[in-house]
Amino acid sequence: MDDEPHIGLLLRPHLEQLNYRVSLARTLAAARAALAASPTPVDVLLLDLHLPDGSGMDWLRELRATPDHRTLPVLVLTGEDADRIQQAIGVLDATFLTKPFSPSKLVARIEALLRHAPTAPPPAPPRPPGYTP
Repeated sequence: MDDEPHIGLLLRPHLEQLNYRVSLARTLAAARAALAASPTPVDVLLLDLHLPDGSGMDWLRELRATPDHRTLPVLVLTGEDADRIQQAIGVLDATFLTKPFSPSKLVARIEALLRHAPTAPPPAPPRPPGYTP
């Protein structure tokens, strides 16, 4: 999610050509709604820190506080000084990429996040009727 429309317009076709499914959001409200309505789990979240309706960093803290999104891979896209935000992002188990960046560098970071993403635990086996622990 990024509030700068040109970033999404440039990156979406590039990512879709590589068979990524892309959803764009320019505000926190739109991102929250998209995440809640997604029929499948989101594999990676690209997050800008400064959005028109709030802080991407605050939303990242909220996500990390929920069991469903505690381990969601997050790549923060920022124009801020890397040294200043590196520690805060690291504590929240996210990585970052400073703007401007090339599409190939973005794809490399996404692929690295996906390689290291935790896998979902297998579903519990069905319980027989009348089973009590």
